[in-house]
Amino acid sequence: MGVIDRFAEFIDWYPKGMSKEERHLVFKIDWLVLSFSCIAFFTKNLDVSALTNAYYAGMGEELHLVGNQLQFATSMYYVGYAIFQIPSNIVLTRLPAEYYLPAFEVMWGLFTLGTAFIKSYKQLLVMRFFVGFTATACWVGNAHIVNSWYTRQELGKRNAIYGCVYPLGAMFAGYLQAAAYNHLDGVHGMAGWRWLFIICTIITIPCAAIGVFFCPNVPDRCHSRYLTEREKQLAVERLLKDGFAKTRGIGRSLFKRIFGDWRIYVFFVVGNLYWMTPYPSGLPYGLWLDDQKLPNGNDKYSPSMVNNLSTITYAATIVSTMVCGFYSDWRKNRWETMLYGGILILVCNVILLVWNVPDGAKFFAFIGLGLANGPTNLIVPWLAEFMSHDLEARSASIAIVNVGWVVINCVVPIIAWPVPAAPRFLGGYIWSVVMSVVEIVLLPLPMLLERRELKRGINYAKMIAEENGIVTAGLEEKTKDIDDQSLNETGQPKDEKAIEVNATAV
Repeated sequence: MGVIDRFAEFIDWYPKGMSKEERHLVFKIDWLVLSFSCIAFFTKNLDVSALTNAYYAGMGEELHLVGNQLQFATSMYYVGYAIFQIPSNIVLTRLPAEYYLPAFEVMWGLFTLGTAFIKSYKQLLVMRFFVGFTATACWVGNAHIVNSWYTRQELGKRNAIYGCVYPLGAMFAGYLQAAAYNHLDGVHGMAGWRWLFIICTIITIPCAAIGVFFCPNVPDRCHSRYLTEREKQLAVERLLKDGFAKTRGIGRSLFKRIFGDWRIYVFFVVGNLYWMTPYPSGLPYGLWLDDQKLPNGNDKYSPSMVNNLSTITYAATIVSTMVCGFYSDWRKNRWETMLYGGILILVCNVILLVWNVPDGAKFFAFIGLGLANGPTNLIVPWLAEFMSHDLEARSASIAIVNVGWVVINCVVPIIAWPVPAAPRFLGGYIWSVVMSVVEIVLLPLPMLLERRELKRGINYAKMIAEENGIVTAGLEEKTKDIDDQSLNETGQPKDEKAIEVNATAV
């Protein structure tokens, strides 16, 4: 075994005992799946982040945006983004992903380009709607692809890499904004913020071609030229052994398979609470920085300084995301890591609710919420593990949960975080504190409900293995004492064995 292989095993990139053949396959899967998924998500985040960065760089003044118009423009993006998500992810299970996803990337790039030439607030709303509508296939589509290739002991790390793309895209967009503001403002008679959208388009459209060559679709429908037939077969077999079922088709039963299962309702609530409670690390943080004044009345932070200070929260998110992904795979559960993040979210939101604290405490709270964004990337792999028995229902469920976030993200910022209330946002911080408490209370619910299923003899992993002629002795041994090991008498999960449900019984 070489030095690289030893290091990969040490950090648990390849679980101990994995054969050389499977390691080689996983290495290929990493390059194929993560390359296009991360690049597509990166370019999408460039285009999405461009709006806020353009606002700080002069778009608000040039288009005469007042009141909540920035939030309305952001919400218009999410309206378009929400409309097509669920149908898109269902269609994606039937169409070639290697053509479907890149085609939408080209379209949202063109609408991003159109944003560079708008003249009014109404035109901004139209462009943001169509950027959102065409970008709808990106995050949920690639999340479906990423979570269709890996076993439970691999999902946390790979989703961490995919999740890091969001803050990286936001950071890079900030640097693009600063460069456009400092070097391109006024070139050919165009403001720097307009150049930002043009540069984003120049990056986005060529990246779409990568998907045509590298996106491998899902194991059951893989036609990648880079995998041999034996490797494609092995990719399917290793997932079946881990309780991930083959495609079952769409059909009339799909609606019942999704909405007749408690999983979609529980993860819809738990996931969206967890995604929204770190919200102050974004726009409220930027508006607080923008509001800071020197004694002479001048801005305390220039646009480039605001960008650099905002970058700290993104850097904290990146570090946290990677640590949480690796830690949750090592612990073989998602719940424990998410609990730690939930407690940090609550503490930081309480500090901001109190508000009359030193600026250092505010910086701690805002950056702490950025750090707490790391565990939020475990929601999708956690859902994927609980929905491992149904590929199509899993794909649709990821989209449904994300649509919930989109709708909440359209409504809550306007009601709880209106720009005229900046930087205090009293209502917003009250909402965040209350929801942080609810989120912590609800975290054990998936394990409690799954424990009830196991008592009733429902073990999807075992059923999938038996349907495909796979030896189930290991599965039986792992789950024979699950009732005693998963939860203690108070109903709270034990530390290490509590979540073995997720790793064995979905």
